[in-house]
Amino acid sequence: MRTVEEHLAGILNAVPVLPPLDLALLEAGGGVLAEDVASPMPLPPFDNSAMDGYAVVASDIARASKDTPVTLPVVGDILAGDDGIAAIRAGLSARIMTGAPLPAGADAVVPVEWTDGGSTSVRIHRSAPSGNYIRRAGEDVLEGQVVAPAGTRLGAAQLGMMAAVGKSRVVVRPRPRVVVLSTGNELREPGSPLAPGQIWDSNSFMLTAAVIEAGGVGYRQTTVGDEPDKVLETLEDQLMRADAIVTSGGVSMGTRDVVKEVLTGTGTVEFHKVAMRPGKPQGFGLLRGTPIFTLPGNPVSAYVSFQVFVRPALRAMQGLPPEPLPTVSAVLDGDLKSPAGIRHYLRARLSYGPAGYAVSPAEGQGSHQLGSLASANALIVLPEAVESASAGSHVEVMRLPS
Repeated sequence: MRTVEEHLAGILNAVPVLPPLDLALLEAGGGVLAEDVASPMPLPPFDNSAMDGYAVVASDIARASKDTPVTLPVVGDILAGDDGIAAIRAGLSARIMTGAPLPAGADAVVPVEWTDGGSTSVRIHRSAPSGNYIRRAGEDVLEGQVVAPAGTRLGAAQLGMMAAVGKSRVVVRPRPRVVVLSTGNELREPGSPLAPGQIWDSNSFMLTAAVIEAGGVGYRQTTVGDEPDKVLETLEDQLMRADAIVTSGGVSMGTRDVVKEVLTGTGTVEFHKVAMRPGKPQGFGLLRGTPIFTLPGNPVSAYVSFQVFVRPALRAMQGLPPEPLPTVSAVLDGDLKSPAGIRHYLRARLSYGPAGYAVSPAEGQGSHQLGSLASANALIVLPEAVESASAGSHVEVMRLPS
C-alpha cells in the first residue's frame, strides 16, 4: 500500500498550475493574485475630517471650555467630495463632514458634539490640539506601497483594497472549476421515490460543497449508473468546463466498480490502496490533461479523502502552498484503538476551555455513517505506528471547515 504522503506527493507532482487571467474585480473574487498590486497614490489621497464637525485653527480655541466657550464665524459647509472652500484663516471656522477635505489653514477638527451646532456661527466649549480628528494623507497607504503581493487570495477585504487603489481589473489564477460526479445504479436524486435497494445520492452534494469551501467553483453532475460507456462519455463531456473532476464510487474491488474499469489505462489514471482509514481505495491521474480524483463511494471515505488529497491539490492549482487543514493538539476524552500500519482519521468534537483543547470521539466510526460526520467538527489523526490512545493523552486533531 501507498502511504498518505506518497499518494499526495504523486498528486501534487501532476496537477497543473492554472494560467493567470485578467478579470473584472468581482469576477476575480476567490482568485489568487498573479502579480503584486501597488497603490498609485497615497490613501487617503488628501487630509480629511474623521468626524462631522468644524474645521478650525487650534490656537483659536486653546482656552475654550464649558464655562468659557469660544465663538467663531462659520464661513460655509464642506461636504465629502466638495472643493468649494479651499482655505480658512485664523478666527474663522468651516462646518465639515466626515471624509471631506480639510481646508488649508485649518489644523484641527472639532466634533459637532463639542459645540452648539451653529450654522452661521458656532460656540465651541472644548479645546482641541493640532491634528485633532484629522486623517492625514497617506496614513493608511503610501504611494507606491504594495497593498497585496502575488499569492494573495482575494476575499472581501482584499477586493475592497483593490477598488480603493483604483483597480477595476486584476490578474489572478482563478478558482478551479471542479465537476463532481457520483456513480452507482443504486443512487437516486434527493426528493425522488426509492425502490428497494436504492438510496439518495449524498456524496455529490457533499463534495460539491467541499469544493466551494476549499475555494473552488463546484459543478454537480447528475448521478450516472454503472454502464461503462455512459460513465466514460459523461466524464469526457465534462472536460470542456472542468479544471478538475472528482468522482465517488466504483473504485474498489467489486465486479462492477465501473470508474476503475473505464479509467484503468486511460490517460495517466492509476488506482492504489492507501494506508488510511477511511479512504483506502484511491485513484488519480490526468484525463486529457485534466486532473481526475476518483474517491471511494462510502460518504465518510469520500469526505476524508477530499480533505486529505483534493483540497491541497486545489490550492496547488492556484499557485498556493498545498497546506492541509489546520491541526491542533488536544486532550483525548476516551480510549481509542487503531489498526497497525494505518493512518486513522476518526470523527470527533473539538472544544476549547480553560485547560486548552479537548476532543471527544464520535460514537459511530463506520465509513457509511454520515450522521456522525455531520455532527463532527474535527478529525482525530492517529499515525500509522499508534495502535491505541488512552483518555487524557494528547492527540493531533484536524479542524474541519465550519
